[in-house]
Amino acid sequence: MNSDSVFWKIADGRLPPPPCATTLGIEFLRVTPESGNIEVKFEATPAFLNLAGHVQGGFLAAMLDDTMGPALVATLDPDEFAPTVNLNVQFHRPARVGMLKGVGRVLLRGREVCQLSGELLQDDRVVATGTATAVIRRMTETAWTAASRPA
Repeated sequence: MNSDSVFWKIADGRLPPPPCATTLGIEFLRVTPESGNIEVKFEATPAFLNLAGHVQGGFLAAMLDDTMGPALVATLDPDEFAPTVNLNVQFHRPARVGMLKGVGRVLLRGREVCQLSGELLQDDRVVATGTATAVIRRMTETAWTAASRPA
């Protein structure tokens, strides 16, 4: 763990989260980089609802991606990033407006290729589960990181 990495700057409030995470209402509850585990929460708003009145599956998939990815990113060096190259999601029950908890873990961390898993829960019931493959890469400055840098 390196407190100068982008993840830890976001987690401790030195940088704002990326706009996509803000849209999902992310908040970090517990991060344990030594074991590759994380707990986060999201706030599903009425804007996330489909015609049936449930949270649309794409938002749940994004929440799972923003659960599993940070479990790995919390372990990276400041100049590393780990984009998701494969995301598999299983939907177990409808989600509604309100808080959802994400639990993510790093199952296997190689030098480049990593395997991740996660669950989304609402009222202690599993809403969706997922697995992902991420690839560790060196990060060059992006428009988001440049805009987030203090002037």
